[in-house]
Amino acid sequence: MFDLVAGEPRAEPVFKAASAALNGADPRELVMSASEGELHGDKLAQILCCTQALAVWSVLDELIARPAVVAGYSVGELAAWAVAGVMDAATLFALAAARADAMDEATTQPAGLLSIRGLSRRDVDAICEARHTHIAIIDGSETFLIGGTDVSLMAAARDADARGARYTTRLAVAVPSHTPLLQTATKAFRAVLRERVPRVKPRDDIRLLSGIDGNAVFSEAGLDKLAEQISRTVNWVACMDACRESGVTKAIEFGPGAALAHFMREHVPDLEAHGVSEFHSLDGLKHWLSS
Repeated sequence: MFDLVAGEPRAEPVFKAASAALNGADPRELVMSASEGELHGDKLAQILCCTQALAVWSVLDELIARPAVVAGYSVGELAAWAVAGVMDAATLFALAAARADAMDEATTQPAGLLSIRGLSRRDVDAICEARHTHIAIIDGSETFLIGGTDVSLMAAARDADARGARYTTRLAVAVPSHTPLLQTATKAFRAVLRERVPRVKPRDDIRLLSGIDGNAVFSEAGLDKLAEQISRTVNWVACMDACRESGVTKAIEFGPGAALAHFMREHVPDLEAHGVSEFHSLDGLKHWLSS
């Protein structure tokens, strides 16, 4: 995850803050030594994803043109708030841990997320209604994540295959993120947010987007949306539309991975979009940003 920025001095304070949230473990070493099961544990995964985003931002901040639009996918939305200057690194990691704890506590049955690609919204809605599942994230016109219990998701996968889905894949997560099954987590996290983030004022040169509707975050009302995102559908298409409408010419996904950059290229073909993980060197990434 941290290959390009692991040795960068600008990222060192981020890794230090993350280490404090990980009981002293250095995240750069942890991703190399932890088992796959440990890495996909909810709390560790959320802290590591936030570490990746903020570490990359700390290195690229001065190279990214302004004004900029910042959006975050799932827990990445929490990291986006830190990128936008609403909170510092220590607060980000404390909130990521609290978010994961709330989601784990609210998950009372074996559950998770299922990716479905190649079906219309109407088909996916019908599957969700029949199998007591819920659309968790809208990634495209025919790309969705749905959430529910393990039993419900197995049945939904069979239904999706029968309707001609190009593929169905279970994600390596054990919580039904962004579904009504986590309403108690939203309530718990809202209380923590209001305690830890008393003032919501993004940087003047950054437009921060809400994941549930793609609208800009300007005030404390955004805290409620950030909490509601745990138990409401994330509309990533709305975020991509907001980027296009804002005149964005380049999009960089901090990672891990480059799935969001792929979605952006599909949705906005005339926009240059890449993930950090697609570059072999930091110099190459910097050259692309400045070209």
